[in-house]
Amino acid sequence: MQINEIGENVYQIDNNIATVNYAPGVQVYQEKLIEYEDKELRLWNPRRSKLAASIIKGLSVFPFKNDSKVLYLGASAGTTPSHISDVCTGGRVYCVEFSPTMMRDFLDVSSCRENLIPILDDATRPYNYQHLVEDVDVVYSDVAQATQTKLFLDNFKLFAKDDAIGILMIKARSIDVTMKPDDIFKQEKKHLKQGGLKVIEEIKLDPYEKDHIAFICEKSF
Repeated sequence: MQINEIGENVYQIDNNIATVNYAPGVQVYQEKLIEYEDKELRLWNPRRSKLAASIIKGLSVFPFKNDSKVLYLGASAGTTPSHISDVCTGGRVYCVEFSPTMMRDFLDVSSCRENLIPILDDATRPYNYQHLVEDVDVVYSDVAQATQTKLFLDNFKLFAKDDAIGILMIKARSIDVTMKPDDIFKQEKKHLKQGGLKVIEEIKLDPYEKDHIAFICEKSF
C-alpha cells in the first residue's frame, strides 16, 4: 500500500484519497479507517463527496488550509464537511443546511468536531445568518436547486474575503431538465462572470456524478 501526503492533512492511498481523522476512532459514513504512523486516516469516498471526486479528477486548486475559514452551503448530513473539518483543524467551517432532518444527522457529526458550526437556515437568504458567519477564505456550495448559481454569488459577495476562493458544484438537471448539460454549464459560467467572478478551473465529475461540474472561482478585479 502506497501512502503519500498530497496536501495539508490529505493523503493519497494507492488510487484513493484520505484525510487525517479529526476525531480518531469515529466514523461519519462507515468509511474505512487506516492507521498510518501516528495518524488515523479516513478514506474519502468520491461517490459520496463531490469534492473528493474533483480531487481524483485532477483538481489543482485546493484552497483548504489548516487555519481556513469556510462557508459551506448545503451541508446535508455532513459527509464532505467532515473531511474539510479534518483539513481545517485550526479554522472554522460554517455549515448551512435547510432540512431539519439532515441537520439532525449533521449535529451528530459536529458534536465531536468543534470546528464545524451548524446553521439551520436557507442558503438563498444569507442575511439571515450574517450575524453568525465571519469573512471566509472559501465559499463552497452544493445546493441542488434552480437558483444554485445565484445563491452562491449572493453568499460569496456577502462573506468572501478579497482573495477568497469559491467552489460551486453545479447539478445540471436541477436547473433545467430540457437543456443539454453542457449548455447549462456554459450558461452558469456566464452568470458567474456577470456576477464578478472568474472561473479558474472547471472539472466534470463523471463517472462519480452524472451531469455535474465543479467551478472553482475567484473575484475578477
